[in-house]
Amino acid sequence: MTLQDYHSVLAEVRACTLCAAHLAHGVRPVLQLNPKAKILLVGQAPGRKVHETGIPFNDASGDRLRSWLGISREVFYDEEQIAIVPMGFCFPGTGKSGDLPPRAECELTWREKVLALLPNIEFTIVLGKYAQAYHFRNHRGNLTQLVQTWQHYWPDKVPLPHPSPRNNLWLRRNPWFEAELLPELRQRVHRLVEARVSV
Repeated sequence: MTLQDYHSVLAEVRACTLCAAHLAHGVRPVLQLNPKAKILLVGQAPGRKVHETGIPFNDASGDRLRSWLGISREVFYDEEQIAIVPMGFCFPGTGKSGDLPPRAECELTWREKVLALLPNIEFTIVLGKYAQAYHFRNHRGNLTQLVQTWQHYWPDKVPLPHPSPRNNLWLRRNPWFEAELLPELRQRVHRLVEARVSV
C-alpha cells in the first residue's frame, strides 16, 4: 500500500453516497485513520451527535470509552495512534429502541479496503454486537459470554460492551468487567501509546 493508495481510498470513502436514499439525516461518513496507527477501535455506526459534529465518539459513549481506555481526548483523536473505523460510516437513523443497525453496504463495499490501509495495527478494540459479529465470527453466544472469554483473544483484540449509557444495567450486573478486564485494557493501550510517543 502506498501513501497515494491511502489518500485515494479515504477520499472515496468520504465521498461515498451509496446509502443516501436510506439515510434520513443525510450522508456524512465519520472515521479516523492513518497508516501509522497501532490501535484500531471498531464501533457500530455514528450516533446523532457524532453525525452533527463529524467527530467520532464525541458524546457520552465516547467519554466513558476514553475513561475505560485511560487516555485523554488528545491521544484518542491522534489518528497516528488510534484508528476509528465503525462498521457503518454514516448515522443510520433512530428506531424504536435506539439507533438503527449499521447499513450493510459499508461492510460489503469498504471494510476490507479500509482495513488494508492499516498495516501496523497491533491491538483491535471491538464494541457492540454488529462489530463483534464481524471480528469474532466463530463465537457462538451472547455479548456477556463473548466478553467473559476476552483472554482467549488477548493481546491481539478484545471484545467490549458498547460504552453507551444504555448498558449501565449490564455494567452493574457484571462487576468483573471493571475489576478484571479494564485494568488490563488500560495497560495494553498505554504500552502502545507510550511506544508510539517514545519513537
